Amino acid sequence: MHCSIAMRLSAPLLLVLALVGALRAEESPAVRLTKDLQPLSSLLAGRHKAFSLTADIDLSIGGKPQEIDARLDRFDEQSFDLDLKHAEYWVRLRRRADRTALVLPYHKVVFLGVGDVEQHDRLSPEGIVDRLVSSGSAVSVYAPLITADEPGALSLLITSLLKATHDATTGGWSIGDKMTFRFQNEGATLEVRRQEDRVSLNLDTSPPTMAPLGDWPEMKVVEIPRRELESQLARGVRRLLEIVAPGPTLVTPRKSEKKVPHGELRWIEGQRVVLLQGTPEEIGKAHGELLRDQAHRCLDSVLNTFGTVQTVRTGRWFRHDVQAANERLAPHIPPRHRREMVALAESLELDPELVQMANVFPELFHCSGFAVFGAATVDGKLYHGRVLDYMTTIGLQDAATTFIVAPEGQRAFANVGYAGFIGSVSGMNEAGISLGEMGGGGEGRWDGAPMATLMRRALEECDTLDEVQALWKNSPRTCEYFYVFADGKSNRAVGVSATPESIEFVLPGQTHPRLGEGIEDAVVLSAGSRLATLRARVADRHGRIDEQTAVWLMSRPVAMQSNLHNVLFVPADGVLLVANADHRRPAAECPYVRLDLKKLLASIATAVE
Repeated sequence: MHCSIAMRLSAPLLLVLALVGALRAEESPAVRLTKDLQPLSSLLAGRHKAFSLTADIDLSIGGKPQEIDARLDRFDEQSFDLDLKHAEYWVRLRRRADRTALVLPYHKVVFLGVGDVEQHDRLSPEGIVDRLVSSGSAVSVYAPLITADEPGALSLLITSLLKATHDATTGGWSIGDKMTFRFQNEGATLEVRRQEDRVSLNLDTSPPTMAPLGDWPEMKVVEIPRRELESQLARGVRRLLEIVAPGPTLVTPRKSEKKVPHGELRWIEGQRVVLLQGTPEEIGKAHGELLRDQAHRCLDSVLNTFGTVQTVRTGRWFRHDVQAANERLAPHIPPRHRREMVALAESLELDPELVQMANVFPELFHCSGFAVFGAATVDGKLYHGRVLDYMTTIGLQDAATTFIVAPEGQRAFANVGYAGFIGSVSGMNEAGISLGEMGGGGEGRWDGAPMATLMRRALEECDTLDEVQALWKNSPRTCEYFYVFADGKSNRAVGVSATPESIEFVLPGQTHPRLGEGIEDAVVLSAGSRLATLRARVADRHGRIDEQTAVWLMSRPVAMQSNLHNVLFVPADGVLLVANADHRRPAAECPYVRLDLKKLLASIATAVE
């Protein structure tokens, strides 16, 4: 027993001694790499208060070569200039002690930030790594090694774990057969190659000259609060690092369950399910208490990461666009929904306007759906499939949640959605009504009820398919959307094409110029090759479609690589099967979880009693 314990305790010590020995060996790869890394390591450790770092980047993205030129000049603990130039975008970020400017030369616009900044989200160079790298990113594991005063531990990591080898003849390094890197100019220059990709870094420790923040006589200057500008950029980058390099807490989150007044978080076969009931204020408060971290990540993805990309792409401050949309959409949002959003924002300790803006996000940017029943299915039962192809690249899957909601005075429903978002894009209510939407065009046509608001209203208010259709016909609508509505009680379904001016209902079996020849007891909506594939699948399995086959109908390539979630509704049984994307796979390639709405609602009722 004692011998075994001694051996277990001595193993780490022996490993440490071995690593120390490797460092001391004059010709060891770790020692050689430590010397090569020293200049860049000193920079990252903060030893140089002023320096210039340039980068030439050649990448192949989607088979297309991309060239990026970058330059960072740090002047002191508060000030820096950052330039990123590409054929399609050009960003200049200028920070001084009292002001920050985001300059977009291609758009001839400057966003000038004046005023105070949030301490946690400030962009000042001193300690910025700690502020930009969260525990949700795998980068946080390696950041202490990269920013350490001495690069010895990093050298050991690269040589021992990554198996980097040194070629004494060429002076270069290799990791496997795909990556090489080489130091020159006594470590001040580093070139990394990986297949067709190349990055060249050059460090100059001579203090650069700091120019005035600048006048922009030929550019439009848009003044915004500095805390808003720096917060968007800092939170956007922080969230981006979680998306491109997710850490264990996001890849394999803890499956801990939680109860709060009017709410409960459960994990069902690895999926996050939240049960909510009560008044709008009670539901909003419980939502925020149960999903605080997930909601913050969802809002950061939408408003900050994606928002920054859109700002650079369009030359317009993204939050201004969302504010404009929200002002026109808000009058058409029911007061009970606005009360719920305010309670959610208070629970998350956020400005209610931020939550309201995030909840109209789907209106700014614009998937496949079907319903089969009767002669098309084995047992005549209605199966309603919904494929959501939407922005897996901004990490919304980290916030994926199926909500089971019993609102006071309204119909109870299941809403396949995302933390921080109260509207619906895929849902089914206790009356056997199921709905799914597909985005079209018409961005900017916002004088009506948001699509996600109409979807949730239908779940809360409608008992029949006729009532759903009447809701859409009698409500002011926005943009262009397509829908599949179904009713498990009557075994009926309908396809919908809706714009602000018109609405068209496509009946089962109806031939349509955009959808092709009608298929008996089937409604099939999609576009392009996905529509052709889905139609061919339905026609081939017609009369033999069951639950398993209906799930198969939604598989790739009907679902795209951006497939965020898939849902199969079996409304007659009160059952839905849900698949959510993860960080490696689209939803169609992930496991489906079967949820029984009736049983889940019964458990809410029991908890209340």
